[in-house]
Amino acid sequence: MPRVSYQDLFEALQSALLKLGIEPARASLCARLFAETTCDGVYSHGLNRFSLFVRTILNGTVNIHSQPELVTSSGALERWDGKFGIGNLNAYQSMGRAIELARRHGVGCVALANTNHWMRGGSYGWQAVDAGQIGICWTNTLANLPPWGASDPRLGNNPLVIAVPRPEGPVVLDMAMSQFSYGQLSSFQMRGKQLPVIGGYDLKGQLTQDPGAIEESKRPLPIGYWKGSGMALLLDLMATMLSGGQATHQIPRNPELENGLSQTFIAINLAALDQNNMAAQIADQIIESLQTSEGVRYPGQNVLKTRRENLEEGIPVEQSAWDELRSLSSEG
Repeated sequence: MPRVSYQDLFEALQSALLKLGIEPARASLCARLFAETTCDGVYSHGLNRFSLFVRTILNGTVNIHSQPELVTSSGALERWDGKFGIGNLNAYQSMGRAIELARRHGVGCVALANTNHWMRGGSYGWQAVDAGQIGICWTNTLANLPPWGASDPRLGNNPLVIAVPRPEGPVVLDMAMSQFSYGQLSSFQMRGKQLPVIGGYDLKGQLTQDPGAIEESKRPLPIGYWKGSGMALLLDLMATMLSGGQATHQIPRNPELENGLSQTFIAINLAALDQNNMAAQIADQIIESLQTSEGVRYPGQNVLKTRRENLEEGIPVEQSAWDELRSLSSEG
């Protein structure tokens, strides 16, 4: 697998976005979010998802010129309309606004309706911890996860992000409600690899580690079986009720037409309560206790390692995805 520098990847992404007609400052931020996602090793939601993102722009699912508008507010809680704009830019602005509210009120919550796929949800967790705050966010999705005990998809594989700042390395959990996200299934399939553990059902209803069989059946296994199924439902309920937007059952089921998502972004300002700066010590003590077991890592730990390696050695890219991006960035 070839490697490219972060700068080359960023510039190719930015060039492609500019050619699509996105304003320069917004194209730069969007490109940075895609490049950082890829650099951090989340390839399924970085470069490998970029071509799908471009298709949603070309087919009108994503409006590249619209930006979120405030609908209503009540203290630390705000409701925004995403106007079907660029998903990762809408999400980045929403978490930024939640951080601003938390600096004023101790906690900030922004609920966003009528938006698009946010790409890597962990980006907004890292955004919060970089600002020294706890970040919590989630989104609903199209129906692509069967409820426990059913075979047809009625729930969204709704990602949940929880991020805690820590000087020695933030703890950032970024997880979908299935054992493997669809992006991970595609990544394993592209590399011709089996899943490390059982990830869902095939068309015969048999549990399998074959990512292609799970993509075909559209029956990924919920985390914790019925518990993951219940969590997916509650995340959809809360995002929809807070934002006043669409629920999973109202979202188009075609990934190239998926829009009108509902999302929630929460920031908690530790400094408002932690006058003696005890939070960092508490976090270190918990992580140190966890890692007394040999080989145990905390959520986000591998991201920091992967980021360093990819910045030093170049970012591994799928040749076909890189070739397509270079074609998009050089057209015209």
